[in-house]
Amino acid sequence: MSFFRNQLANVVEWEEFRDDIIFYKWNNREIKKGSRLIIRPGQDAVFLSNGRVEGMFQDDGDYDIESEIIPFLSTLKGFKFGFNSGMRAEVLFVNTKEFTVRWGTKQAINIPAAGMPGGMPIRANGTFNFKVQDYISLIDKIAGVKDQYFVEDIKTRITSILDQLLMKWITREGKDMFNLQANAFDIAKGIQEDLDMQLIGDGMTVTGFQIMSFNYPQEVQDMITKNASYGMVGDVNRYQQISMTDGMASGKMSGGGTASDMAGMMMGMNMANQMMNQMNQNQQAQSSGSQSSGSGSKPNFCPNCGIKTGEANFCPNCGQKLV
Repeated sequence: MSFFRNQLANVVEWEEFRDDIIFYKWNNREIKKGSRLIIRPGQDAVFLSNGRVEGMFQDDGDYDIESEIIPFLSTLKGFKFGFNSGMRAEVLFVNTKEFTVRWGTKQAINIPAAGMPGGMPIRANGTFNFKVQDYISLIDKIAGVKDQYFVEDIKTRITSILDQLLMKWITREGKDMFNLQANAFDIAKGIQEDLDMQLIGDGMTVTGFQIMSFNYPQEVQDMITKNASYGMVGDVNRYQQISMTDGMASGKMSGGGTASDMAGMMMGMNMANQMMNQMNQNQQAQSSGSQSSGSGSKPNFCPNCGIKTGEANFCPNCGQKLV
């Protein structure tokens, strides 16, 4: 008789526990006398009867359902296992971990920009985090009609509205279109709040949203890079010198061939020309200063009558103005 009872017993557990599944429902089976409940780390077990929550169990372990579970169920406390009958119930196993999902725009988003009628095509990528927060809402909206729910389902749902949210928060308050990475934190924070509002009704919450990078069209990225280089260097001549030096140091102009020799010759000629220009400018400045200082001195002899004037402002002989 004991052997026959063991055949009727079963184990209520989530056997294929996977990190990419949000919940799994054990159902369509009768819980027999002697059955056990196994809760693994990272799982919570919710007992359901006719779609109603009977009890929640959050501590991992191996439990005897008759003696350790049923006494804590809300409306099934008085249930007694009969020899040939069992208890009809569903057990929802919920993955309690915080999920991290990578996202990326599939197509470029055309962000409105001044001087660009079609907008600025921008791509972005990053990660977002979410977890189950409200089991009642999860059961009412999703688990009531599904036996499993995957992380990929949430990713599909979020990415379907992500383009609109990126456009909303990038254009909000006139963000600098050519330096979006500097505003990535504020943009991500706004998107996280909107996504949380989308999922909270289904019992889930978005715990984080990160933007790793914004990607511009290649020609726009090249322009941004050049502008940044000019700003760092300060003048175009020095930028050219540094570019040529970097090219030789990286080996792009090395090899002992004609290209390397020509590069060195051109660099020397450019530097020599700049030194000559600088010397000419200094000489011109000095000569102009000498002329200006000389124009204000007094002549030693009167230009009208030729008499020696000394330090007088007017010629003592003919009255000619000397200054």
